[in-house]
Amino acid sequence: IRPPPLRCLIGVRPLPPGWSSYITPEGLRYYVNSSSKETTWRRPSSSAEAPQRPLAPQNSSPYGKTWPSSSYWVITHHLSVSPRFLLQINCVTFPLPGEGPEQQLLKPDEWSYCDYFWADRKDPQCTTSVTGFEVLLQKQLKGKQLQKEMAEFIHERIKIEEEYAKNLSKLSLSPLAAQEEGTLGEAWTQLKKSLHDEAEVHLKFSNKLHTEVEKPLLTFRGDNFKKDLKKYDHHIADLRKQLASRYASVEKARKALADRQKDLEVKTQQLEIKLSNKTEEDIKKARRKSTQAGDDLMRCVDLYNQTQSKWFEEMVTTSMELEKLEVERIEWIQQHLRQYTTLRHETDMFNQSMVEPVDQLLQNVDPAKDRELWVKENKTGDVRPVDMDI
Repeated sequence: IRPPPLRCLIGVRPLPPGWSSYITPEGLRYYVNSSSKETTWRRPSSSAEAPQRPLAPQNSSPYGKTWPSSSYWVITHHLSVSPRFLLQINCVTFPLPGEGPEQQLLKPDEWSYCDYFWADRKDPQCTTSVTGFEVLLQKQLKGKQLQKEMAEFIHERIKIEEEYAKNLSKLSLSPLAAQEEGTLGEAWTQLKKSLHDEAEVHLKFSNKLHTEVEKPLLTFRGDNFKKDLKKYDHHIADLRKQLASRYASVEKARKALADRQKDLEVKTQQLEIKLSNKTEEDIKKARRKSTQAGDDLMRCVDLYNQTQSKWFEEMVTTSMELEKLEVERIEWIQQHLRQYTTLRHETDMFNQSMVEPVDQLLQNVDPAKDRELWVKENKTGDVRPVDMDI
């Protein structure tokens, strides 16, 4: 939780009995009652009529507001650098869970990249972390690799088709059973011819797989694609570096403010207990330095917020561009894998057409006719032997 606005107290009366004052690491003073354990940002009063304010985030006050003169003077700075209920993770500011107004998704119900990759991701060993944007880039690179592997798979399918076509063509020239005659011989000859025709179909299928599936998968987004991703990466990484630098400046300014505040408080306490001859002018000088440190902190916070805003805008724009690229990749692969199935169906249809004449001839095979044809061609005589006569 961020600290409340800074309170600078000067020239006050001693604390009531039981109360002690402390300073937070951010240079903010608070008070603790050792008996009641009460804590408060407001300096306790010795008057019983003045109830103390609990320690809670303060409401912001207008910068430079001057409070009425009394037993002490108060200078209030409104430091927008420290809004309530925020935390920083790797120099990026996020709201605490459950605090502040609920954020609405930029693209509801779409699971868009621009809504879900703002935080960094730790590796399983929790030794390093990658940004959400790097996760998106890794998705793109992985998609490119998987696309290449698909092309390699299709290439292996092509090699199988080519080898199959080669073997079919070779088998169609086999002299085996070439002397078969008659209607069965005609069917056998047609079957062997169909192997040659089928080989041609599979060879054409392999050629189309290369030109219409494998090649498009290989050439879709060539070497320039990785170069473009590197440009995205460098651009967003530079913005994160600028953001880290701005955050470091804020922390440095915060520490400087705490040091100035501590110095101011020490001088104030010395004046209260009269351990020093410091004049009121010395106190005012210390107060001005504290005020200047507060101004410097506000300026650093403003620069930080501007840089974070720019990083936010670029993250939204670039993540949506990567989302568009991923949609294009998936649709491209879908289109060419569907082309594969279309070619496969066509190949089956051609193969079926090659088989149909064979099937028709096989249906017309007639053993009686084949016997007749064979007998006519190969008969040796139709005169039968008779009994021997004495």
